Amino acid sequence: MKRVSVALVVSVLCLGLGLGSVGASSAIAQPAPVPAPVPAQKRPAAKPPGDTIDTMSAKQLADLVQQVYDKTRTFQAGFKQRYSMKAYNKVLESEGKVVFEKPGKMSWRYDNGNRVVSDGKLIKVYQKEARQMYEQAVDKTQYPAALSFLVGEGSLRKQFRLRKINGDRMKFKGGYVLVAKPRTATPAFQRMLLYVDGGTHQVRRVILLDAQGNKNRFTFDAPVVNKKVEATEFTFTPPTGTKVIRP
Repeated sequence: MKRVSVALVVSVLCLGLGLGSVGASSAIAQPAPVPAPVPAQKRPAAKPPGDTIDTMSAKQLADLVQQVYDKTRTFQAGFKQRYSMKAYNKVLESEGKVVFEKPGKMSWRYDNGNRVVSDGKLIKVYQKEARQMYEQAVDKTQYPAALSFLVGEGSLRKQFRLRKINGDRMKFKGGYVLVAKPRTATPAFQRMLLYVDGGTHQVRRVILLDAQGNKNRFTFDAPVVNKKVEATEFTFTPPTGTKVIRP
């Protein structure tokens, strides 16, 4: 496998980490449905016509999402990743479990053995098949702003230009889709779509679109917040013989 920019590799949301090499054989999969939003009875009662949640602006919705994660100390969920590579006309899929903890800690455990770990200071990206690990200080990487709000960093309104789409148009009944464009250009992605549950205002899916037409989609299943996480979750020592690549 060719050595690529560490700054890009550690930007978890911009590469198909856990998906294997670009040339790997894989059938094109059909899109998985977005997890169903919270049942209607668990959502706030509908307001009278003319004063419904549909009148909410993109900025107001972003504030509600921000409030949810500002109060979230830890976030744990299963995830499914679907990486569509336009140039290769190929779709690769993987899944696993992800954990976030404030401030800035994250742990991605792919079912195929790949790992992405950050203790808030250092990011490690381990690729099992290639027997190599990329390692770099967080402050010297293109740390993915797309999910920084999940770990208590960043601001949706300050970092992105926002537009709201009713979820029904995106086959996400009972929810909303927030389209976000970075205010500061980044090679990581051009647009981000956040699928927001209409009842809990939790983000159930994130889709990133880059300049090459690639699409990286993460769907979160059965999220659990504010459950204690062991400190060892954010540490990782690769197997003996692993090639460690540093900038």
